Amino acid sequence: MKRVLHIITKLELGGAQKSTLEILSNLDRNKYKIFLISSDGLLADEARKIDALEVKLLPSLKREINPIFDGWAFVDLYRFIKENKIDIVHTHSSKAGILGRWAAYLAGVKIIIHTIHGWEFHERQNRLIKWLFIGLERLTAKITTQLIAVCRADIEKGLNYNIGARDKYRLIYYGIDYGAFNNAPSLKRNSLGLKEDTFTIGMIACFKPQKAHSDFIKAASLIAKEMPNVQFLLVGDGVLRPKITQQIERHGLRDRFILTGWRRDIPQLLSILDTIVLSSLWEGLPIILLEAMAAGLPVVATNVGGVSEIIQDGNTGFLVPVGDYSKLAERILFLAHNSSLCEEMSKCAKGLLDGRFNTSSMVNQIEETYVHLLNKKQ
Repeated sequence: MKRVLHIITKLELGGAQKSTLEILSNLDRNKYKIFLISSDGLLADEARKIDALEVKLLPSLKREINPIFDGWAFVDLYRFIKENKIDIVHTHSSKAGILGRWAAYLAGVKIIIHTIHGWEFHERQNRLIKWLFIGLERLTAKITTQLIAVCRADIEKGLNYNIGARDKYRLIYYGIDYGAFNNAPSLKRNSLGLKEDTFTIGMIACFKPQKAHSDFIKAASLIAKEMPNVQFLLVGDGVLRPKITQQIERHGLRDRFILTGWRRDIPQLLSILDTIVLSSLWEGLPIILLEAMAAGLPVVATNVGGVSEIIQDGNTGFLVPVGDYSKLAERILFLAHNSSLCEEMSKCAKGLLDGRFNTSSMVNQIEETYVHLLNKKQ
Protein backbone atom coordinates (compact mmCIF):
# COMPACT_ATOMS: atom_id res chain seq x y z
CA MET A 1 0.00 0.00 0.00
CA LYS A 2 1.47 3.33 -1.09
CA ARG A 3 1.54 6.25 1.30
CA VAL A 4 0.26 9.50 -0.20
CA LEU A 5 0.51 12.94 1.42
CA HIS A 6 -1.52 15.91 0.20
CA ILE A 7 -0.43 19.37 1.38
CA ILE A 8 -2.51 22.55 1.02
CA THR A 9 -1.82 25.87 2.72
CA LYS A 10 -5.17 26.58 4.35
CA LEU A 11 -8.48 24.72 4.67
CA GLU A 12 -10.65 27.69 3.78
CA LEU A 13 -13.84 27.59 1.70
CA GLY A 14 -12.32 27.75 -1.78
CA GLY A 15 -12.25 25.76 -4.98
CA ALA A 16 -8.77 24.32 -4.38
CA GLN A 17 -9.78 23.13 -0.93
CA LYS A 18 -13.10 21.64 -2.09
CA SER A 19 -11.36 19.80 -4.91
CA THR A 20 -8.62 18.48 -2.64
CA LEU A 21 -11.12 17.13 -0.10
CA GLU A 22 -13.10 15.46 -2.91
CA ILE A 23 -9.93 13.68 -4.04
CA LEU A 24 -9.05 12.65 -0.49
CA SER A 25 -12.57 11.35 0.11
CA ASN A 26 -12.57 9.17 -3.00
CA LEU A 27 -9.05 7.76 -3.39
CA ASP A 28 -8.96 3.95 -3.24
CA ARG A 29 -8.25 2.92 0.37
CA ASN A 30 -7.16 -0.53 -0.81
CA LYS A 31 -4.27 1.04 -2.72
CA TYR A 32 -3.32 4.11 -0.69
CA LYS A 33 -2.82 5.19 2.90
CA ILE A 34 -3.66 8.88 2.82
CA PHE A 35 -2.41 11.86 4.81
CA LEU A 36 -3.26 15.57 4.73
CA ILE A 37 -1.22 18.49 6.05
CA SER A 38 -2.67 22.01 6.17
CA SER A 39 -3.25 24.90 8.51
CA ASP A 40 -6.61 25.49 10.16
CA GLY A 41 -9.69 26.80 8.37
CA LEU A 42 -13.43 26.43 7.97
CA LEU A 43 -13.04 23.02 6.29
CA ALA A 44 -10.78 21.51 8.97
CA ASP A 45 -13.64 19.68 10.68
CA GLU A 46 -14.84 18.36 7.34
CA ALA A 47 -11.35 17.03 6.61
CA ARG A 48 -11.24 15.25 9.96
CA LYS A 49 -14.48 13.42 9.10
CA ILE A 50 -13.06 11.84 5.94
CA ASP A 51 -12.74 8.10 6.41
CA ALA A 52 -9.21 6.72 6.89
CA LEU A 53 -7.54 10.11 6.44
CA GLU A 54 -4.82 11.20 8.85
CA VAL A 55 -4.95 14.99 9.23
CA LYS A 56 -2.13 17.10 10.66
CA LEU A 57 -2.60 20.86 11.09
CA LEU A 58 0.50 23.06 11.10
CA PRO A 59 -0.05 26.53 12.64
CA SER A 60 3.26 27.59 11.05
CA LEU A 61 1.92 27.01 7.52
CA LYS A 62 0.65 30.48 6.64
CA ARG A 63 -0.25 32.09 3.33
CA GLU A 64 1.81 35.23 3.95
CA ILE A 65 5.56 35.13 3.41
CA ASN A 66 7.28 34.95 6.81
CA PRO A 67 10.84 33.57 6.98
CA ILE A 68 10.49 32.35 10.56
CA PHE A 69 7.13 30.59 10.18
CA ASP A 70 8.08 29.31 6.72
CA GLY A 71 11.25 27.80 8.15
CA TRP A 72 9.31 26.06 10.91
CA ALA A 73 6.75 24.77 8.43
CA PHE A 74 9.48 23.43 6.14
CA VAL A 75 11.16 21.53 8.99
CA ASP A 76 7.81 20.11 10.16
CA LEU A 77 6.96 18.98 6.62
CA TYR A 78 10.37 17.36 6.14
CA ARG A 79 10.11 15.49 9.45
CA PHE A 80 6.58 14.28 8.76
CA ILE A 81 7.52 12.99 5.31
CA LYS A 82 10.58 11.13 6.63
CA GLU A 83 8.85 9.69 9.71
CA ASN A 84 5.84 8.45 7.74
CA LYS A 85 7.87 7.11 4.79
CA ILE A 86 5.72 8.93 2.24
CA ASP A 87 5.81 7.56 -1.33
CA ILE A 88 3.93 10.36 -3.11
CA VAL A 89 3.71 14.02 -2.11
CA HIS A 90 0.91 15.93 -3.85
CA THR A 91 0.80 19.67 -3.14
CA HIS A 92 -1.86 22.31 -3.74
CA SER A 93 -1.69 26.14 -3.58
CA SER A 94 1.43 28.24 -3.95
CA LYS A 95 2.95 28.36 -0.46
CA ALA A 96 2.37 24.66 0.25
CA GLY A 97 3.50 23.93 -3.30
CA ILE A 98 6.92 25.49 -2.80
CA LEU A 99 7.63 24.36 0.77
CA GLY A 100 6.05 20.93 0.35
CA ARG A 101 7.85 20.03 -2.88
CA TRP A 102 11.27 21.02 -1.55
CA ALA A 103 10.67 19.19 1.75
CA ALA A 104 9.67 16.11 -0.26
CA TYR A 105 12.71 16.38 -2.54
CA LEU A 106 15.17 16.71 0.33
CA ALA A 107 13.42 13.86 2.17
CA GLY A 108 14.07 11.61 -0.82
CA VAL A 109 10.51 11.27 -2.15
CA LYS A 110 10.57 9.91 -5.71
CA ILE A 111 7.16 11.17 -6.87
CA ILE A 112 6.35 14.86 -6.32
CA ILE A 113 3.14 16.24 -7.82
CA HIS A 114 1.79 19.77 -7.76
CA THR A 115 -1.71 20.88 -8.78
CA ILE A 116 -1.93 24.44 -10.09
CA HIS A 117 -5.19 25.98 -8.91
CA GLY A 118 -4.33 29.23 -10.70
CA TRP A 119 -0.81 30.68 -10.62
CA GLU A 120 0.10 32.98 -7.74
CA PHE A 121 1.69 35.55 -10.05
CA HIS A 122 -0.35 37.95 -12.20
CA GLU A 123 -0.08 41.22 -14.10
CA ARG A 124 -1.48 43.38 -11.30
CA GLN A 125 1.26 42.49 -8.82
CA ASN A 126 4.29 44.46 -7.84
CA ARG A 127 6.82 43.55 -10.56
CA LEU A 128 9.45 42.40 -8.06
CA ILE A 129 6.99 40.14 -6.23
CA LYS A 130 5.70 38.74 -9.52
CA TRP A 131 9.16 37.75 -10.75
CA LEU A 132 10.07 36.34 -7.34
CA PHE A 133 7.11 33.95 -7.61
CA ILE A 134 7.98 33.10 -11.23
CA GLY A 135 11.59 32.37 -10.26
CA LEU A 136 10.51 30.12 -7.38
CA GLU A 137 8.08 28.23 -9.64
CA ARG A 138 10.71 27.77 -12.36
CA LEU A 139 13.21 26.38 -9.88
CA THR A 140 10.71 24.16 -8.09
CA ALA A 141 9.35 22.76 -11.37
CA LYS A 142 12.77 21.17 -11.90
CA ILE A 143 12.26 18.87 -8.88
CA THR A 144 8.58 18.20 -9.65
CA THR A 145 7.62 14.90 -11.26
CA GLN A 146 4.21 16.04 -12.55
CA LEU A 147 2.40 19.36 -12.83
CA ILE A 148 -1.38 19.07 -12.90
CA ALA A 149 -3.38 22.03 -14.22
CA VAL A 150 -7.12 22.49 -13.76
CA CYS A 151 -7.42 24.49 -17.01
CA ARG A 152 -5.54 24.81 -20.30
CA ALA A 153 -4.98 28.51 -19.66
CA ASP A 154 -2.69 27.74 -16.72
CA ILE A 155 -0.63 25.30 -18.78
CA GLU A 156 -0.05 27.94 -21.44
CA LYS A 157 0.69 30.59 -18.84
CA GLY A 158 3.25 28.36 -17.13
CA LEU A 159 4.93 27.53 -20.43
CA ASN A 160 4.99 31.21 -21.45
CA TYR A 161 7.02 31.91 -18.32
CA ASN A 162 9.31 28.89 -18.86
CA ILE A 163 7.96 26.97 -15.86
CA GLY A 164 8.59 23.32 -16.67
CA ALA A 165 8.42 21.54 -20.03
CA ARG A 166 5.12 20.77 -21.80
CA ASP A 167 5.44 17.02 -21.20
CA LYS A 168 5.52 17.66 -17.44
CA TYR A 169 1.96 19.08 -17.49
CA ARG A 170 -1.31 17.17 -17.35
CA LEU A 171 -4.78 18.72 -17.61
CA ILE A 172 -7.30 17.40 -15.07
CA TYR A 173 -10.44 19.50 -14.75
CA TYR A 174 -12.26 19.89 -11.45
CA GLY A 175 -15.04 17.45 -10.73
CA ILE A 176 -18.25 18.15 -8.81
CA ASP A 177 -21.19 16.10 -7.58
CA TYR A 178 -23.98 17.05 -10.01
CA GLY A 179 -26.65 15.48 -7.82
CA ALA A 180 -25.98 17.91 -4.97
CA PHE A 181 -26.99 20.80 -7.25
CA ASN A 182 -29.73 19.16 -9.31
CA ASN A 183 -31.59 18.00 -6.22
CA ALA A 184 -30.74 20.71 -3.69
CA PRO A 185 -33.27 20.99 -0.83
CA SER A 186 -35.38 24.13 -1.09
CA LEU A 187 -34.33 27.18 0.88
CA LYS A 188 -36.81 29.88 1.83
CA ARG A 189 -35.84 33.16 0.21
CA ASN A 190 -37.23 35.19 3.09
CA SER A 191 -34.88 33.40 5.50
CA LEU A 192 -32.13 35.48 3.88
CA GLY A 193 -34.15 38.66 3.60
CA LEU A 194 -34.95 38.15 -0.10
CA LYS A 195 -38.33 39.14 -1.47
CA GLU A 196 -40.27 36.59 -3.51
CA ASP A 197 -40.82 38.83 -6.53
CA THR A 198 -37.26 40.12 -7.02
CA PHE A 199 -34.70 39.16 -9.64
CA THR A 200 -31.78 37.97 -7.50
CA ILE A 201 -28.16 38.22 -8.61
CA GLY A 202 -25.51 36.42 -6.59
CA MET A 203 -21.75 36.40 -6.26
CA ILE A 204 -20.08 33.68 -4.20
CA ALA A 205 -16.43 34.46 -3.54
CA CYS A 206 -13.90 35.28 -0.86
CA PHE A 207 -13.71 39.02 -0.12
CA LYS A 208 -10.22 39.63 -1.52
CA PRO A 209 -8.80 41.88 -4.26
CA GLN A 210 -8.68 39.09 -6.87
CA LYS A 211 -12.49 38.86 -6.99
CA ALA A 212 -13.01 42.61 -7.67
CA HIS A 213 -16.22 42.99 -5.69
CA SER A 214 -15.97 46.73 -6.33
CA ASP A 215 -16.71 46.12 -10.03
CA PHE A 216 -19.72 44.02 -9.12
CA ILE A 217 -21.04 46.77 -6.84
CA LYS A 218 -20.55 49.41 -9.58
CA ALA A 219 -22.47 47.16 -11.98
CA ALA A 220 -25.16 46.68 -9.34
CA SER A 221 -25.57 50.46 -9.08
CA LEU A 222 -26.27 50.67 -12.82
CA ILE A 223 -28.66 47.70 -12.68
CA ALA A 224 -30.60 49.12 -9.73
CA LYS A 225 -31.33 52.29 -11.71
CA GLU A 226 -32.99 50.19 -14.42
CA MET A 227 -34.71 47.56 -12.25
CA PRO A 228 -36.70 48.41 -9.15
CA ASN A 229 -37.25 44.72 -8.32
CA VAL A 230 -33.65 43.51 -8.06
CA GLN A 231 -31.59 42.28 -5.11
CA PHE A 232 -27.95 41.26 -4.77
CA LEU A 233 -26.56 38.46 -2.64
CA LEU A 234 -22.89 38.40 -1.62
CA VAL A 235 -21.80 35.06 -0.13
CA GLY A 236 -18.38 34.93 1.51
CA ASP A 237 -16.16 36.97 3.78
CA GLY A 238 -12.61 38.20 4.08
CA VAL A 239 -10.27 41.13 4.62
CA LEU A 240 -12.17 43.49 2.29
CA ARG A 241 -15.52 43.22 4.05
CA PRO A 242 -15.34 46.73 5.63
CA LYS A 243 -14.47 48.33 2.25
CA ILE A 244 -17.18 46.37 0.46
CA THR A 245 -19.76 47.44 3.03
CA GLN A 246 -18.67 51.09 2.72
CA GLN A 247 -18.90 50.97 -1.08
CA ILE A 248 -22.40 49.53 -0.94
CA GLU A 249 -23.39 52.40 1.39
CA ARG A 250 -21.79 55.03 -0.89
CA HIS A 251 -23.81 53.80 -3.87
CA GLY A 252 -27.03 53.89 -1.86
CA LEU A 253 -27.52 50.13 -2.20
CA ARG A 254 -27.81 49.16 1.43
CA ASP A 255 -31.39 47.92 0.99
CA ARG A 256 -30.53 46.00 -2.19
CA PHE A 257 -27.55 44.00 -0.88
CA ILE A 258 -27.53 41.04 1.48
CA LEU A 259 -24.17 39.84 2.84
CA THR A 260 -24.48 36.30 4.19
CA GLY A 261 -20.92 35.67 5.36
CA TRP A 262 -19.48 32.19 4.85
CA ARG A 263 -22.09 29.56 4.05
CA ARG A 264 -21.84 25.78 3.73
CA ASP A 265 -25.17 25.33 1.91
CA ILE A 266 -24.04 26.49 -1.54
CA PRO A 267 -26.38 24.16 -3.52
CA GLN A 268 -29.37 25.53 -1.63
CA LEU A 269 -28.24 29.13 -2.11
CA LEU A 270 -27.79 28.60 -5.85
CA SER A 271 -31.31 27.19 -6.08
CA ILE A 272 -32.84 30.55 -5.11
CA LEU A 273 -30.72 32.76 -7.40
CA ASP A 274 -31.66 33.89 -10.91
CA THR A 275 -28.11 34.37 -12.15
CA ILE A 276 -24.57 34.26 -10.80
CA VAL A 277 -21.74 36.72 -11.43
CA LEU A 278 -17.98 36.53 -11.08
CA SER A 279 -16.05 39.79 -11.62
CA SER A 280 -12.53 38.41 -10.98
CA LEU A 281 -9.33 40.08 -12.16
CA TRP A 282 -7.58 36.71 -12.56
CA GLU A 283 -8.54 33.07 -12.06
CA GLY A 284 -7.60 29.46 -12.67
CA LEU A 285 -10.84 27.52 -13.10
CA PRO A 286 -13.51 28.86 -10.69
CA ILE A 287 -15.33 25.87 -9.27
CA ILE A 288 -18.31 28.05 -8.34
CA LEU A 289 -19.08 28.45 -12.06
CA LEU A 290 -19.27 24.68 -12.49
CA GLU A 291 -21.58 24.53 -9.48
CA ALA A 292 -23.76 27.32 -10.89
CA MET A 293 -24.02 25.54 -14.25
CA ALA A 294 -24.97 22.29 -12.52
CA ALA A 295 -27.69 24.23 -10.71
CA GLY A 296 -28.96 25.53 -14.06
CA LEU A 297 -27.97 29.16 -13.56
CA PRO A 298 -26.85 31.45 -16.38
CA VAL A 299 -23.44 32.96 -15.65
CA VAL A 300 -21.94 36.38 -16.31
CA ALA A 301 -18.19 36.36 -15.69
CA THR A 302 -15.02 38.17 -16.64
CA ASN A 303 -13.01 36.43 -19.34
CA VAL A 304 -9.96 35.44 -17.31
CA GLY A 305 -7.91 32.27 -16.85
CA GLY A 306 -9.84 29.13 -17.67
CA VAL A 307 -13.30 30.73 -17.49
CA SER A 308 -13.74 30.57 -21.29
CA GLU A 309 -13.08 26.81 -21.15
CA ILE A 310 -16.40 26.29 -19.36
CA ILE A 311 -18.45 29.38 -20.26
CA GLN A 312 -19.29 29.59 -23.96
CA ASP A 313 -20.15 33.23 -24.59
CA GLY A 314 -23.80 33.59 -25.59
CA ASN A 315 -24.42 29.86 -25.15
CA THR A 316 -23.88 28.86 -21.52
CA GLY A 317 -23.45 32.40 -20.20
CA PHE A 318 -21.78 35.69 -21.00
CA LEU A 319 -18.11 36.69 -20.88
CA VAL A 320 -17.11 40.31 -20.33
CA PRO A 321 -13.73 42.11 -20.32
CA VAL A 322 -11.93 42.45 -17.00
CA GLY A 323 -12.88 45.65 -15.19
CA ASP A 324 -15.72 46.53 -17.58
CA TYR A 325 -18.50 46.91 -15.01
CA SER A 326 -20.82 48.66 -17.49
CA LYS A 327 -20.65 45.62 -19.79
CA LEU A 328 -21.20 43.41 -16.75
CA ALA A 329 -24.36 45.37 -15.93
CA GLU A 330 -25.51 45.30 -19.56
CA ARG A 331 -25.26 41.51 -19.80
CA ILE A 332 -27.01 40.94 -16.48
CA LEU A 333 -29.87 43.25 -17.51
CA PHE A 334 -30.15 41.41 -20.81
CA LEU A 335 -30.64 38.14 -18.94
CA ALA A 336 -33.11 39.72 -16.52
CA HIS A 337 -35.31 40.78 -19.43
CA ASN A 338 -35.00 37.50 -21.37
CA SER A 339 -36.29 34.57 -19.32
CA SER A 340 -36.39 32.27 -22.36
CA LEU A 341 -32.67 32.89 -22.94
CA CYS A 342 -31.96 32.02 -19.29
CA GLU A 343 -33.77 28.71 -19.76
CA GLU A 344 -31.87 27.95 -22.95
CA MET A 345 -28.53 28.77 -21.30
CA SER A 346 -29.45 26.50 -18.40
CA LYS A 347 -30.00 23.56 -20.75
CA CYS A 348 -26.77 24.26 -22.64
CA ALA A 349 -24.78 24.51 -19.41
CA LYS A 350 -26.00 21.17 -18.13
CA GLY A 351 -25.27 19.62 -21.52
CA LEU A 352 -21.69 20.92 -21.46
CA LEU A 353 -21.13 19.54 -17.96
CA ASP A 354 -22.47 16.09 -18.77
CA GLY A 355 -19.71 13.57 -18.11
CA ARG A 356 -16.86 16.09 -18.27
CA PHE A 357 -16.60 17.67 -14.86
CA ASN A 358 -17.71 14.98 -12.40
CA THR A 359 -15.94 13.82 -9.27
CA SER A 360 -15.35 10.24 -10.43
CA SER A 361 -13.66 11.42 -13.64
CA MET A 362 -11.34 13.74 -11.69
CA VAL A 363 -10.39 11.10 -9.11
CA ASN A 364 -9.88 8.41 -11.76
CA GLN A 365 -7.44 10.66 -13.61
CA ILE A 366 -5.57 11.44 -10.38
CA GLU A 367 -5.23 7.72 -9.61
CA GLU A 368 -4.13 7.03 -13.21
CA THR A 369 -1.41 9.63 -12.71
CA TYR A 370 -0.24 7.99 -9.49
CA VAL A 371 -0.12 4.51 -11.07
CA HIS A 372 1.69 5.77 -14.17
CA LEU A 373 4.35 7.57 -12.14
CA LEU A 374 4.79 4.66 -9.72
CA ASN A 375 5.31 2.27 -12.62
CA LYS A 376 7.89 4.60 -14.19
CA LYS A 377 9.87 4.76 -10.94
CA GLN A 378 10.05 0.97 -10.49
